[in-house]
Amino acid sequence: MKTRAAVIREMQKPRPYATSQPLVIEDLDLEPPGEGEVLIKVRAAGLCHSDLSTINGDRPRQMPMVLGHEAAGEVVELGEGVRDLALGDHVIVVFVPSCGHCLPCMEGRPALCEPGARSNNAGTLTSGALRLSLDGAPIYHHVGVSAFSEYAVVSRNSLVKIDRSLPFEEAALFGCAVITGAGAVINTARVGPGATVAVVGLGGVGLMAMLAARVAGCRQIIAIDTLDDKLKLARQLGATDVVNATADDAIEAVRDMSGGGVEFAFEMASSVKALELAYKITRRGGTTVTASLPHPSHTVPIPATQLVAEERTLKGSYLGSCVPARDIPRFISLYQQGLLPVDRLMSERIALKDINAGFDRLAEGSTVRQILVP
Repeated sequence: MKTRAAVIREMQKPRPYATSQPLVIEDLDLEPPGEGEVLIKVRAAGLCHSDLSTINGDRPRQMPMVLGHEAAGEVVELGEGVRDLALGDHVIVVFVPSCGHCLPCMEGRPALCEPGARSNNAGTLTSGALRLSLDGAPIYHHVGVSAFSEYAVVSRNSLVKIDRSLPFEEAALFGCAVITGAGAVINTARVGPGATVAVVGLGGVGLMAMLAARVAGCRQIIAIDTLDDKLKLARQLGATDVVNATADDAIEAVRDMSGGGVEFAFEMASSVKALELAYKITRRGGTTVTASLPHPSHTVPIPATQLVAEERTLKGSYLGSCVPARDIPRFISLYQQGLLPVDRLMSERIALKDINAGFDRLAEGSTVRQILVP
């Protein structure tokens, strides 16, 4: 069958992307699902910084590739052996397929699934197959999803079935922004009631971390960004304090208002400079968590003695340390109860033809979450 999709063939094209067109809309050939795979009609996909990181070269991938990893859709065909889904089911796609059998999966850490990591790095499905092509030439899959397309073939292990009452545009956000941001707070850091928290970087993931801190009952939530519009939105969503990261005294301001630093600082800006800031505003005995992916060559200088003498913790969080089949329904329930207003993150809906301009807006920080409706 044919599917219309956004294909990237070359990274690091100059901005504005609306002019350089790093993503080209093409009619691709899509093979039917193989054993353990599912064909879905993509109903909504979010534009995320992880997609932008491939476009700008921070996150090198196999080329050419159909991008897009945060999505929701409808099941239209089942591959052999898939018996727990039915045609018409609504699903959220998760960007790390979990096999359920490797050591990390058996330990309850599917974000670290070893076969899933291998296939994601190779740009294939977990079977090793490539289902996309153009004139016989293969097109790679983005982390087993490739959601910037009308249709996608994905592993059954990449899907979480959801209730049909949840709109697709909102459901898509649970596949990345929600599980990454909220999961970092609830699963990775295990933040408890009464804690002091700071979030550095107020994109979709950062704002979700901030909202999760509210659900956790934190007494102080400090929102930090370089853009005043983002700080204004953070105030509206429940931040107790806001700080512009460009201020000369930003670190001192946070430490003063939190009585020597926060207990938990979350870095969500995909920037080493932001991570350094997050570490410096964390108090003695506190925890700094990063869920962003800057360029692989970037490193962070940390005083080694400080880690010991102040009993500091620096942690990474991937997929929000989530078990998707367990956590996505929980987060959806919190949203439906009005406790996790995911819909407030939605900026605008865009068409496939407008995707390059959408990434311009994302790169300049003038939007939170744009939803592509193929």
